[in-house]
Amino acid sequence: MKPELVSFKLCPFVQRSVIVLLEKDVPFDITYINLKEPPEWFQAISPLGKVPLLRVGETVLFESAVIMEYLDEVNPPSLHPADPLRKAHNRAWIEFASGLLACQYNLTMAAADAAAFAAQCTELCAKLAQLEQQVAGPLFNGADFALVDAAFAPFFLRLQLLEGWHPLGLMQGLPKVQAWSQRLLQRPAVRDSVVEEFAELYRNHIKGAGAHGARVFC
Repeated sequence: MKPELVSFKLCPFVQRSVIVLLEKDVPFDITYINLKEPPEWFQAISPLGKVPLLRVGETVLFESAVIMEYLDEVNPPSLHPADPLRKAHNRAWIEFASGLLACQYNLTMAAADAAAFAAQCTELCAKLAQLEQQVAGPLFNGADFALVDAAFAPFFLRLQLLEGWHPLGLMQGLPKVQAWSQRLLQRPAVRDSVVEEFAELYRNHIKGAGAHGARVFC
């Protein structure tokens, strides 16, 4: 049964699931919606009113980490480490990745002025410094791609664009994180996990928010 992802084109959390599906070469459908004007059918099946959703037959799954785990489990081999402790460690850092994405969102879309923007930069730098201590290299656990790598890839893709538009040096002095980011962004599944016009849509999205990030990056 072919799974269907419900998304909007800029959602980093849906992108995680797309990366997993592409890595495992699993056929899937993807339906894009406008979250500002969601269709009635979406409101009827989304308990939280947000994406991602995964429809498998009549069953609807929500929350990106849950969706990633399901896709991994039903499409072996697993992208989780075999060791239970290491697996739990990876799951914890997947949650950390969600917080990192929230911080990135605040930087680009919510910081009202230069002071708030600087505070978000400081917070991001602190989180990335914590991450530096966890990366085994060249990927999070070593040589093998894992679900935790898929969880962080959307953050690094967006950060690469932001640094290209206005260099902030957020990964400066973090060689493991830098090398990990570069390795992830070279993977075909990561490159192909967004629409072709993603960079333009992302920049316009930041501009449309009208926060301080619009003045910095646009």
